[in-house]
Amino acid sequence: MSKIIVIVGPTGTGKTRLSIHLAKKLNAQIINADATQVYKDANIGTAKVSSEEMAHIVHHMINIVSLNENYTVKDYQTDARKILDKLISEDKNVIIVGGSGLYTKALLYDYNFTEEEDIKTYNNLTNEELKEQVDLIYKDNDIHVNNRKRLERFLSHYEVTGEIIKNNEEKDKPLYNFTIIGLDADREVLYKRLDHRVEEMFINGLINEVKSLKNFNKTKSLIGYKETIMYLDGELSLDEAKELIKKNTRKYAKRQMTWYRHQFDNINWFQTDYDNFDNTINMVDKFLGL
Repeated sequence: MSKIIVIVGPTGTGKTRLSIHLAKKLNAQIINADATQVYKDANIGTAKVSSEEMAHIVHHMINIVSLNENYTVKDYQTDARKILDKLISEDKNVIIVGGSGLYTKALLYDYNFTEEEDIKTYNNLTNEELKEQVDLIYKDNDIHVNNRKRLERFLSHYEVTGEIIKNNEEKDKPLYNFTIIGLDADREVLYKRLDHRVEEMFINGLINEVKSLKNFNKTKSLIGYKETIMYLDGELSLDEAKELIKKNTRKYAKRQMTWYRHQFDNINWFQTDYDNFDNTINMVDKFLGL
């Protein structure tokens, strides 16, 4: 039976390194769950796993779309599930790793996406009457009588598609058997590490990478790239661009942790030991019984 291990946590906590270790130990393949690493050519600014780091381990969902393509969470869910289901059918072990929590949840949980349609309004009905109709269609719904927008969306969607929008808790229903490992670190230590990583990105050629990708659609939405473009366009000095990247990266790490804390209740957290990462690896191995 396939073993599925998921590695989550804020950027800069060592998720990639841990994933490589576990993949070697379990003879597993890796599925990327980071929204930025699906894009081709954006390597330095996304801290993408290098070919050397991959250590001949098969990686999926990396470098699959152009920065000009509109690649949605639903697209990721469809593509990644095909891969995951195939690996499970072949009895392969799988490591899923990345810092995009919604990608992880969309892949592993009963998280449905529907095409957006125009939501009808029901001005002739009171909130109570709307609630009664919703209850007749799906009595176990969790929509409050005062949440008119959700009530109208539920009825409109049902009339157009004949389908029921699921409760929030149903989106928390796992579709696979898996274990989630979370890596965390002291905020002050993590932020210093992230600041240092930004400096290393520039040393490793971020400016030239951004120059080559400047005209792609998605580039201006990626942290590290949009600020560097502002520098190239003369809107910021180099030091100002670096400081803005550091600031936005720290904010992103904070948002990641907030999302994980609120959206998952089954994460097994471990502290990253930056002085000796083997300590972190050993704790995870012991927990997993490896």
